[in-house]
Amino acid sequence: MTLASSASSEHGALPHPGPEHPLSMPAFVDHARLVVRDLPLVSSWYQAVMGLSVIERRPSGETLGVGGRPLLTLTTSNHAALAPRNAPGLFHTAFLVPDRPALARWLVHAARQQVALDGASDHLVSEAIYLADPEGNGIEIYRDRPRADWTTLPDGMVKMATRPLDLQSLYAEGLALGPGPASGGGAGWAGMEPGTALGHLHLQVSDLPAANGFFRDVLGLDIISTYPGASFFSTGRYHHHLAANVWNTRDAPRRSADMTGLGTYTLRFTDGTALQTALAALDRLEIPTTRHGDSVSLTDPFGIGLTLST
Repeated sequence: MTLASSASSEHGALPHPGPEHPLSMPAFVDHARLVVRDLPLVSSWYQAVMGLSVIERRPSGETLGVGGRPLLTLTTSNHAALAPRNAPGLFHTAFLVPDRPALARWLVHAARQQVALDGASDHLVSEAIYLADPEGNGIEIYRDRPRADWTTLPDGMVKMATRPLDLQSLYAEGLALGPGPASGGGAGWAGMEPGTALGHLHLQVSDLPAANGFFRDVLGLDIISTYPGASFFSTGRYHHHLAANVWNTRDAPRRSADMTGLGTYTLRFTDGTALQTALAALDRLEIPTTRHGDSVSLTDPFGIGLTLST
C-alpha cells in the first residue's frame, strides 16, 4: 500500500515549528477525537478552561484548536457507553504550550476559574499540570525544557522523572507576567497562546509487551524511556509522542468501538519512507486497514482507532 505525500492537512497548511519541536519530528501526533455524552457541556469547558476555539461544527460534533490548527475533535452518539476506568483508551491528552510563561499564565487563569487540578510534576524534560474534563478524560498541559537541558542515559534513553512542581512559584510568575499575546492587548486571559500543539498522547493498554511490539516494531517508533508499567515512544528523540501504560488496564479486554473516551487519533508522518515501512508491516501481519485519500485507518491491538497519514 502506498500513499501520496501531502504538504497540508485537511484544515490548512501545517505549522513551521522549531527544529526541536515534536511536530518537526519524522512522525508526531497530529489530532485526537474524543467520544463524549454531553457535547455542549464538554465543548464549552474546553473553550472556557483550556482556551481552545471552535474551528468547525458538524451535526456529529465539533473540532477545536488554536490559531486555526485543529487539535481535538469532540463527537457524540446516543449509543455511546460510558467507558469503565479499566478500559484501554486514553490516559491523557497532552497540550504543549510554547514556553513556561504560557504555562504560568494558564495556571493563573485556572486558579481564577477555580479549576480542580489532579496534580503537577517536574519531569526533568518538561513541567506539567494535570486535570480532567467534565467526563473524566485526562488532560496534561505542559511546557518543554530546551533539549540542551535533557540528560541522555548510557543506554541511550532520555532521563525522565516525576518530581513535585512548585505551583506557587509558577502562579506568582504568571501573576507578574500579566495577559499573554493571545489577549491582543486586553486585560484578561484570552485563550491558549499561538503555537500550542498536541504534544503527545498517553494511552492505557492491556499488555505492555504487545504495545512495545506494535508501536516500535510495526509503526517504527523508538522506545525513548521506560517506567514500571509504562513505555514512552517517539521519533527524532523527542521525550515522547506516545506513551502506553498498564497501571489501570492490565489484562483488560479490548476497547469497544461504542465507548466514550478516545475514539481515534492521527499519527502524521513527515518521512514517507517510514510510513511505507509501517504500512508494509501492517500488511505483513494482516492487520486490517481502510484507506481514505492520503490516510489509512486501523484499530490497534487494544481497540483504539488510529489513522496514519502524511
